[in-house]
Amino acid sequence: MSLKFPLIDHVLVNVNDQLDEAARQYARLGFTLTPRGHHSLGSSNHLAIFENDYLELLGYEPQNAGRVAGVWGTQQGLAGLIFKTDDADALVAPLQARDVALMSDAPQAFHRPVELTDGTLRDARFRTLHLDLATTPSGRIFFCQHLDPDLVWHAPWQQHANGVYAVKRVVIASQDLQAASAVLAKVFEASELESIEGGLRLRTGQASVEFLTLARARAIFGTEIELGPDGADRKVGLELQTRSLQDAARVLEANGVPFERQPDGILVPASQASGVALLLVE
Repeated sequence: MSLKFPLIDHVLVNVNDQLDEAARQYARLGFTLTPRGHHSLGSSNHLAIFENDYLELLGYEPQNAGRVAGVWGTQQGLAGLIFKTDDADALVAPLQARDVALMSDAPQAFHRPVELTDGTLRDARFRTLHLDLATTPSGRIFFCQHLDPDLVWHAPWQQHANGVYAVKRVVIASQDLQAASAVLAKVFEASELESIEGGLRLRTGQASVEFLTLARARAIFGTEIELGPDGADRKVGLELQTRSLQDAARVLEANGVPFERQPDGILVPASQASGVALLLVE
């Protein structure tokens, strides 16, 4: 993967010890979730798989609290932004050459068993390379290499009652937009990010990562969203693309989920989606 052309692999919602509640919540939103997976690292998850990316609900079961509690922070919400790579090892040298601080000098390898809809059980294997947390105050940003992509993008899991099929936009709220965007500008050789109302934008294929002031982020994603502790940067909102806003609204209404109709979409407040505001658009 060229570092000049970033592509979002998935976004990660930290739910800590509330996996059951988060899974029920996202099912009410109209997402088809994968069966619970268990990483070799101790964390557990459910995924909402889209066409080329996905949303991950990541937490842990009680017996693993001692291993992983707090690793992704104590605050529920959007805690991870993950980019695609087909060779995590090959990224190390060019990133180090650009003086990009990494959490380690080599990718981390792990796996989780996956039971497919036909009953087959196989191990999905991953290699991830994380940027140094000191340079990403909004939470983790890293690259993920899928060694078994067919175990993630499994067709029966890609159909959602709300019609969602892609991550369109990831929004990070910050008090210092230049500082917040600096590390990704360095990673992807983006000497100039696009200026937009209230912030800066990094194009990522058909999607984007936007760094916005809190005021601008609230204008889009509602007043529930907040910065992190002590005013730190925080990933606060996702724009998701749906094939039918009508279908999405029908599911939300049927399941009693509060939402706000907007001129171009439907806003699900952060309180209804494990701490991350969701804007559904066609």
